[in-house]
Amino acid sequence: MKFYFHSQNYAFRLYQGDATEVLNHLQEKCDVVFADPPYFLSKGYSYKINGEWKSFEKGEWDRATSLDNINNFNRGWLSACRNVLKEDGTIWVCGTYHNIFSVATCLVELGFKVLNIIVWQKSDAKPTLSRNYFNFTTEYIVWARKKEKVPHYFNCDLMEQINGGARMSDVWRIPFISSWELKQGKHPTQKPLRLLYRIILASTREGETILDPFAGSCTTGIAANLLGRKFIGIDLSQEFLDYGIRRKQEIENPTTAEWMLKKISENPEEVMVMVNHARPELREKMIETGICYLRAGDSKGSLLVTPGFERLGYVLLHTNGENAQLFKLKTKGHFQIWTRETLQQYGFEPRSASYYVVLHFDPTKAMPCKYYPDLKENKNTFRAKIRPLSDFMGIK
Repeated sequence: MKFYFHSQNYAFRLYQGDATEVLNHLQEKCDVVFADPPYFLSKGYSYKINGEWKSFEKGEWDRATSLDNINNFNRGWLSACRNVLKEDGTIWVCGTYHNIFSVATCLVELGFKVLNIIVWQKSDAKPTLSRNYFNFTTEYIVWARKKEKVPHYFNCDLMEQINGGARMSDVWRIPFISSWELKQGKHPTQKPLRLLYRIILASTREGETILDPFAGSCTTGIAANLLGRKFIGIDLSQEFLDYGIRRKQEIENPTTAEWMLKKISENPEEVMVMVNHARPELREKMIETGICYLRAGDSKGSLLVTPGFERLGYVLLHTNGENAQLFKLKTKGHFQIWTRETLQQYGFEPRSASYYVVLHFDPTKAMPCKYYPDLKENKNTFRAKIRPLSDFMGIK
């Protein structure tokens, strides 16, 4: 088959055509499939909003049809995906109630083992126009592996780390697409890069290949390449493939790629880390007692708490940027205000203030970190600060 487009290193490859037909001719095996197939929502309706008629048609490919047609369509492309998926591979399929039950049924019929039904809750979902329903804020993602008894890859440890040390649930609160994701164009069903970021980290290793049979604007490919994975995309629309190519060209700039990777790793609910400098002897005492304290000042009024404090889950102790160790707080987002005299009862010798913010952590074991970013920031080296956990666990 002839590529519609490929990058110089072939890490980003596109085919134009019907997904099932292209898949039936594809020779290469992939590690993971991510698919955002038609939801079959378009019915030719228009709605009057603020005095203006607006159409919500996505295209003929999304035209509402009978259940038999939906099942036949899903069975066809899912079967073709199964043929190109490695024996230990997994597949992720997006949908709403319009198509997701058909997808799940077809997966089971074809021999896949369903692993999870992820509920993607859009934290910034727009109000549903009709007042005859509860507000629609979610989509569903079926995650399944190819074989019933062949183990699949799942980076559970990383998912726990970015979830503050707790097992990540099957409900994901992730915002919809942001304006910075639309600089090169727009697709009517475009998914946010943050969603693909999590899926790719959860189920693939660096260097592996992800296939998207309904590539659209190539969000899957952009996230895959930013994370060091390879991408194969298929779509009928030349217009959408060209949009995807523009997005790929955008991240060819290393500065843009670095900025975008940082953006997609951001999580409004991410667990935070209190980074605190302490003299060597004080640092040892803090680890011995499981107590980290910060100056709160002499104010007798209210205490101004830095945004993100409520998501604080870890404390990182260091001395002048060296000997950094990460410990988990005993209670997330919890702190106490102690006097100098109370700290003295625990063997400390605080001198700089009358009141202190106290964090209790588990000193029995330091948490493993993938990265220790440069903590030496001139005068700021000695100031306590809150940083996201991903700075220490890595965003790839």
